[in-house]
Amino acid sequence: MNKEYTYFVKGMHCASCEVLVEKKLLEIKGIKSVEAGATKGQVTIEYEGERPNHHHLTSLFKEENYTFFDRLEEENIKTNKSVNPTLFAFNIALFIIIAFLILNKSGVPGSLGVSSSSSLFAFFGLGLLAGFSSCAALVGGIVLSMSKQWQGIYSDKNTAYEKFQPHLLFNAGRIISYAVFGAVLGIIGSKLQISLAFTSFLVVTVSFLMIALSLQMLGVKSLRKFQFALPKSITRYIANENNFKAKQMPFMMGAATFFLPCGFTIIAQGIALLSGNWLQGSLIMLFFALGTAPMLLAIGLSSVKFSFKPHLAEKFSKVAGFLVLFFALYNINSQINVLGYKSLNNVLSFNQTADNLPLVVSGKQVIKMAASGSGNNPNYFKVRAGVPVRWEITATNSPGCNSSIISRNLFSGPVDLTPGQVSIKEFTPQKPGKYKFSCSMGMITGIIEVVS
Repeated sequence: MNKEYTYFVKGMHCASCEVLVEKKLLEIKGIKSVEAGATKGQVTIEYEGERPNHHHLTSLFKEENYTFFDRLEEENIKTNKSVNPTLFAFNIALFIIIAFLILNKSGVPGSLGVSSSSSLFAFFGLGLLAGFSSCAALVGGIVLSMSKQWQGIYSDKNTAYEKFQPHLLFNAGRIISYAVFGAVLGIIGSKLQISLAFTSFLVVTVSFLMIALSLQMLGVKSLRKFQFALPKSITRYIANENNFKAKQMPFMMGAATFFLPCGFTIIAQGIALLSGNWLQGSLIMLFFALGTAPMLLAIGLSSVKFSFKPHLAEKFSKVAGFLVLFFALYNINSQINVLGYKSLNNVLSFNQTADNLPLVVSGKQVIKMAASGSGNNPNYFKVRAGVPVRWEITATNSPGCNSSIISRNLFSGPVDLTPGQVSIKEFTPQKPGKYKFSCSMGMITGIIEVVS
């Protein structure tokens, strides 16, 4: 008659760990079935004959740095921890987040101006900047979120190249879809328009999913049972090379990122749309996607390298968890700006004010602003209610994400900015209050205060 026994395992923290442990233990004579659970750090085996000694199992997993304990020794796992992995991961993630914020604040991402007449290398450069800023926040966050699932599917691969395949396929799907849909944009021209409200809803929805995944990575026990993963029977099926399913999923996900635009993507899509030529539109989006690939591949490569050292999996998972959580909250805050509601930006700029009301010329209040990739100057105005406003916006040669201005509560539609020129927007504010305006992705904001 078969017997059952549960071991406690230190060092097993990821989905790929489960598959590895199950596969390796089933090779031991006498073990009939294995059920590994990384969330609880336990492995339950069904065996016949003599039960495998936990010291022997530990020696089998020496390279992976897994340690097996009997039930009575389980408390040793808690008492032998010397370094707090959560604090260690938080410090690394904080350094990366600060670097990201400094890059965004410096205006470097907005220093590259492009138009439909620009060279293709200019769009490649735009993609590079997107990969290091807003694109890393949205698409890079998704890559980090899904790396854990892909590592589980590809855990039986032996080389770094084989484990890196889903990330290559993800970027291949992304590059190909951008080229194809860029051609579509060039063909249909002005007939295709992306609703800002729909984009905001889509980004917020994805961001909440990213929050749930990040909390799982950080070890929130209440969410561990709600894993965003397929049942093991299905996972093993799609991991089978003969079924080819495992290669389709990352490719299709990469292709779908075309519909999750960041600010730079909207710029490239808009220029491809205005090109009016299928070939030019395709090449614009192709070179832009190629520019974003290096950073996304680097994000994927870092996760693969850590998967070869399972004892570091917990630390990497927590670093990724903090980064995904930050990027998700960053995206949500940006979309709140787009929708015109109060956000963290209001808290950070609580002391802003405008002392003087604008001059009235020909019955219109005239306000002037300079827009650049690093911000707006000034970014706070005070106007009278019921009096028409003439807003003159001068765009620098490189507005970047700040290539259009929106304010859903003051006027409809975006104010498109042309580098080196003055764009005019006229509207009449009706009710007193503070109204937010922002770039199309909500990263650069300002306030128009309406007084009676």
